[in-house]
Amino acid sequence: MDTQDIDIRHGMAALEPGVILHYVTAGDGDRTIVLLHGFPQTWREWRHVMPRLASAGYRVVAVDYRGAGYSSRPLDGYDKHTMASDIRRLIKDELRIAGPIVLVGHDIGLMVAYAYSQMFRDHVSHLAVIDAPLPGTQVFDRLRADPRVWQFAFHSVRDIPEMLIAGRERAYLQAFFNARLYNIAAITDQELDAYVSAYSAAGALRAGLELYRAFDRDIEDNRQWLAAHGRLTIPVLAVGGQASTTGPLMAEMMREVAEDVTELRVPNAAHWIAEENPQALVNGLIGFLEDGSR
Repeated sequence: MDTQDIDIRHGMAALEPGVILHYVTAGDGDRTIVLLHGFPQTWREWRHVMPRLASAGYRVVAVDYRGAGYSSRPLDGYDKHTMASDIRRLIKDELRIAGPIVLVGHDIGLMVAYAYSQMFRDHVSHLAVIDAPLPGTQVFDRLRADPRVWQFAFHSVRDIPEMLIAGRERAYLQAFFNARLYNIAAITDQELDAYVSAYSAAGALRAGLELYRAFDRDIEDNRQWLAAHGRLTIPVLAVGGQASTTGPLMAEMMREVAEDVTELRVPNAAHWIAEENPQALVNGLIGFLEDGSR
């Protein structure tokens, strides 16, 4: 099952001068699920997930967040609270979705989804976070020093990564995917080429790395919001790949910042879960959303 099996609708939302977000919608259900991708991906990360969720009766929105895909690449605003405000304006002003949404974030998208859930508590019914450390948690501090997540330090350096990666985007992204991949058939040459094209565009690599350079700001923001407002009270699904470095720590991490946490470990997957085992991810997500006890 792929995006060709459903009606995919593309849109562009002008939020402010210099900031336009590209988004994709599918399905017409009463409940809306918003999907936020990671780095170095775009909305296409969810190409196997969207048709399954739409077929299950949900309205699905996948967004290219600030700096990624067909969205604008401004010089600043890559702290996750600013990016969450982008998503809020898209949902409220462009799509005019009034009811609470289900928010799903992977990798960098996890960080944006958590910021959104803290800032706009009344507008999120459920949160699902997929396989990444959250700035401001003890788990993030532990993983940041782990040499297996070397990209945190490398991407945070100013200018040097762009200099070394420019002209070698395909080799770099292939190595980046392969280092965190269990299902080697998940990222095809065609999909790799699509991501390479996206991050070879003018300003795209810089924008992608700015996401990491904002981590210190994100740590401060998340700790301040947690101290001021307390842990999330909505149901949270903490998803990790069975073969992922971060996978075993996801539930522990989210219990630092949320009261009601359910764990899901996805088999036959490492970090790129939505592409490695989309059916298991969707089954787990739907089961979480339709749990009668909630």
